[in-house]
Amino acid sequence: MLFPFEVGTDWTWPLALWALAEIILRIVMLGIIPGNRRPTTAMAWLLAVFLVPSIGFVLFLLFGNFRLSRRRREQQAEVNERVRSGVSAMADVVSKYSGPEWVSSAAELNRRLGSLPMVDGNSVQLIPGYQESIDAMTEAIRGARTYVNAEFYIMSSDAVTDPLLTELEKAAERGVAVRLLFDHIGSLRVPGYRRLLRRLKASKIQWKRMLPLLPIHGQWRRPDLRNHRKILVIDGDIAFTGSQNLIEPSYNNPRHRRAGRKWVELMARLEGPIVATLNVVFATDWLSETDESLEAQLQLPEDPRRGRVTAQVVPSGPGFVTENNLRLFNTLIYSAQHRISICSPYFVPDDSLLYAITTAAQRGVDVELFVSEKGDQFLVHHAQRSYYEALLEAGVRIYLYRAPYVLHAKHFTIDDEVAVLGSSNMDMRSFSLNMEVSVMLLGAETVDLMRSVEVAYREESFELTLADWLHRPMLAKYVDNVARLTATLQ
Repeated sequence: MLFPFEVGTDWTWPLALWALAEIILRIVMLGIIPGNRRPTTAMAWLLAVFLVPSIGFVLFLLFGNFRLSRRRREQQAEVNERVRSGVSAMADVVSKYSGPEWVSSAAELNRRLGSLPMVDGNSVQLIPGYQESIDAMTEAIRGARTYVNAEFYIMSSDAVTDPLLTELEKAAERGVAVRLLFDHIGSLRVPGYRRLLRRLKASKIQWKRMLPLLPIHGQWRRPDLRNHRKILVIDGDIAFTGSQNLIEPSYNNPRHRRAGRKWVELMARLEGPIVATLNVVFATDWLSETDESLEAQLQLPEDPRRGRVTAQVVPSGPGFVTENNLRLFNTLIYSAQHRISICSPYFVPDDSLLYAITTAAQRGVDVELFVSEKGDQFLVHHAQRSYYEALLEAGVRIYLYRAPYVLHAKHFTIDDEVAVLGSSNMDMRSFSLNMEVSVMLLGAETVDLMRSVEVAYREESFELTLADWLHRPMLAKYVDNVARLTATLQ
């Protein structure tokens, strides 16, 4: 018999039809889900649909499509083409980099994927202090003359951000064009959001939510798509980018404050032609949310050179057809000859990145990974832990940044040649779902600056050994493995 119950009673036919529908659903999804997805991701979705078909199907409808709308993808492609055609205007500053060939190869990859060139003549200042970063951005806004473009995943009006928001308001009052973007869901879920909206509505700041989820206004998309970028550009002369959101360091959360939990970040203050290319990323997002073009802003100043650092901006996200950040990370890691230092608060690599890192360690490269002892997101933290054994067995040294602090900085260095920092984690969300921005910085001068940050992290961390890790409780192993499965549902 097809169904394990007697057909003929009043309630059996609905159950029979329901069971038949679930069988058909499983068969249909078997041919749909694997399309254009990683095998691990497809298997996770298929497992969800096969175990609980109706719930799995609904979740797949909500979260299974990571693409932006066709309009936004077409806008991104149009902007990419404009950038490519406009690169000739930057011919006098496009890089004359003469370092290792593998670095030039990575830069060419970035240019083809993200359309932005590698440029010389930049200065870089790394700012590891949370309050120091807020102060530096506030001071830069205070000196704004023509425009301020600000874009952050999370924004809040609180005691720490109040001086910066006040300077934005003052700048707008004195005639500076102040444009502000923040992620709708990212900011909505933290205390201070309503107060922020009241301030913005009462000011002359031009502001928009990024990726708004407002079905009543016809604004709908996959609910967990995020614009995770952090960019501040002042007058085309100064830019800031990195890992830090505009919120106080405990995220306005009383539970975090009681535990003494604060976020540790790294931001960079940049000058030179790299500022113009970072502004291209902001202008793309502003166009997507407002239909207003900022093309007139994207010209280089007469004397753009401000230093000796060669740099390149790498945008990524579902607006691109390729995973720009993942391809760059893999390329650089496979090219490493001596040393790799990685800092990622959410380290949930796909197979390609895990192989790149473990292969590097196995061929004799010194590889170290900085992560938090205790994460702020339960499932992501436990999924991350499920990779520790493979990493340790390959020879990767793992440093756990002591709780209660959350090491939220996102950067890595390769040999003495390359430093990369920005908003992107090394997890599948940042590779596929989030709109991210990274900056590749070349040369020993910048790598030395990053090494100083890494030394400070090491002093605040303790090293995890394979022997200790293998003796953790069985329940912890079980939770880690289950969480690893959920991390692939994209």
